[in-house]
Amino acid sequence: MQGFNRESSGSALPRRLLVLAGGGHTHALVLRQWAMDRRRRPPGTLISLVNRTSTALYSGMVPGLVAGLYPRRACAIDLRRLCTLAGVSFIQAEIIGLDPGRRLLELVGRPPLCFDLLSLDVGALTAEELPPDGAKGPAVAGRPADASSGLSVKPLEPFLAWSEALEPGASVRIRGGGAAAVELALALRCRGVASRLLLRGRDLHFEAGAARRAVERLLAEAEIPLERQSPNSAPADLACTGSRAPAWLAAAGLPVQAASGRVLTEPTLAVIGQPQIFASGDCGLIAAAPRPPAGVWAVRAAPVLAANLLRRLQWPGASLRSWSPPAWALQLLGVGAAPAAPGEQQPLRALAFWGPFTLGPYRWLWRLKQWIDQRFMARFSALGAVADTAGSDPMAGAMACRGCGAKLAARPLSRALARLDPSGQAPPAEDAAWLGLAADGDWLLQSIDGFPALVDDPWLNARLTTLHACSDLWACGASVQSVQALVTVPQATEALQEELLLQTLDGVRSVLEPLGAALIGGHTLEGRDGAGLALALTVNGRVPPQAFWPKGPLLPGDVLLLSRPLGSGVLFAAAMAGAAEPQWIDGALAELQRSQAALVPLLARHGVRACTDVTGFGLLGHLGEMLAAAADVRVELAGEAIPALPGALDLLRRGYASSLSPANAGALALLDGPVRWAAADPPEPGLRGLLLDPQTCGPLLAALPAERAPAALAELHAAGFVEAALIARVLPAGLA
Repeated sequence: MQGFNRESSGSALPRRLLVLAGGGHTHALVLRQWAMDRRRRPPGTLISLVNRTSTALYSGMVPGLVAGLYPRRACAIDLRRLCTLAGVSFIQAEIIGLDPGRRLLELVGRPPLCFDLLSLDVGALTAEELPPDGAKGPAVAGRPADASSGLSVKPLEPFLAWSEALEPGASVRIRGGGAAAVELALALRCRGVASRLLLRGRDLHFEAGAARRAVERLLAEAEIPLERQSPNSAPADLACTGSRAPAWLAAAGLPVQAASGRVLTEPTLAVIGQPQIFASGDCGLIAAAPRPPAGVWAVRAAPVLAANLLRRLQWPGASLRSWSPPAWALQLLGVGAAPAAPGEQQPLRALAFWGPFTLGPYRWLWRLKQWIDQRFMARFSALGAVADTAGSDPMAGAMACRGCGAKLAARPLSRALARLDPSGQAPPAEDAAWLGLAADGDWLLQSIDGFPALVDDPWLNARLTTLHACSDLWACGASVQSVQALVTVPQATEALQEELLLQTLDGVRSVLEPLGAALIGGHTLEGRDGAGLALALTVNGRVPPQAFWPKGPLLPGDVLLLSRPLGSGVLFAAAMAGAAEPQWIDGALAELQRSQAALVPLLARHGVRACTDVTGFGLLGHLGEMLAAAADVRVELAGEAIPALPGALDLLRRGYASSLSPANAGALALLDGPVRWAAADPPEPGLRGLLLDPQTCGPLLAALPAERAPAALAELHAAGFVEAALIARVLPAGLA
């Protein structure tokens, strides 16, 4: 992650907010243009992309994905990586509303985003086209599909999860008769799943008679029956009955087409009557040249949208480029195949439609469709490619890590502290400092933590920073009572700084409110010389003296419990190099956002004797701190039991590492002393790197009596910490 979007200096300082709502094909292509040449990006503008997922599926390859012809990654645009390359902040959030007058984009579970200019490319949802049984008149267009119609194909993610679970020999009923329904039926047939199409009327939904006849022949060859004039009451498994724009667009007062809810725009893609809002893709419709939703229009609209966003921001009164989509566009309907004999490869074919003309099905048309689709995806996969060949250093020239990977290395820290107190009489440092006694006798504790922004999203970054800081108190068995914040915001206009501060402070409160803790004040700074967003927190808590957990000593008979997996440092380092799979970062962020406050009473019930949290110095470095307070003991590590976040070990084996890891390597000396591997065989490749990996929002490392550990572990698993593990045992130093 490159951290929060930072402008250089002078006139380029951020002074406007551009929000790209939705990660559709048009926005993806605009981001690609900026990634290739940032000079074409609006200067002096803080740009954010908001999308509910970190990847955007290319619709043209979804039937092939369903058919099992492509892996998921071949069809997915990594929006987080694309934003990093384009210098855009990525915000993963669900959009639920819009206030055009106040220029606010409303999100689930967090404050709305302010904007000076908004671009909408939020896609569409499946619409129910059928009127109630027995009703007269036209279909009720734009009504969301309900349970009686089956699972909606859009949004795609729930449908794909459902389709991946289908076994060969299953049978699926699809309500719908358009191109999308036909392609899905053919795709499922390729996987050995029987399917049938339920039609409202007698005919498939293709305007040209030649197209209908060709598709019917293709379906007949694939043994996919059509149930014509199927009643509404007929049960269906899938609803693929056209699309509608999200209802919140109309609810916001934007002009929309009554039938589809799509936002009506000028030929410039600016919304009619709303010059500060643009709309494109499946959610937009040029009023003077209406066209059905299709990926080809999204692709061709991208250069116009990019140019007009730049003009509207730089020269508000300047004329904008206009665009009129052609009346006809080439459409390729693929994954058509006749049933193959056992052991034979299915002959994949495609049909081509262009206005009233139909061609195929032919195998060469399928190959043409593959070439077009793969060329489109190559536009994104080739961006900023990182060489990862044998013998090369994948981290050569890598950026310094952020988050807890930006922590000062142990050696200069310890040397400075030793020079500060030459007597060496300072007591061992605990995770939190003792301040005094409360009126009821509880100990009052305090800690401080913070780092440069780990992720571009200021709200999410603040949430992660707060969870990380609170972990010092949880590692002492304490509850969090209050917090003070030191927020550094980049140089920008007052309006932008207000927005960054609001998002940051609300991210802090999102952690504190469930704990009953308060944000009681703080301080703000303006970052100079290009400094980006940063947050540091002073956390205050309390614990009964008898419930306080020190770092040590470790005692023979203890076992060490790790509350969750390791690997956040290498994952985010690899993300900066473009080498981390998007699902790995999604999984890591989901895990790091899980509060560990509930572990304090849980572990206390099982007799924890010592505890710390694993942060910047890695598991081995923090284990060394626990051993520093022990005498005549050694630790036996069960390497195979140490949990890792998905992708972490793979990246470590390939040579990726956090920029702090080399400094942490001094802790490897422990492996020749009080720490040994439990097995005689060498540990799994990459495991040593995992021991050194700096952690943001890292796990608790708790020592408890061996006889109580299984029950504690079972309780952690039941509480949702399913990857918590017992990773070591403490033995007398002389025991062989």
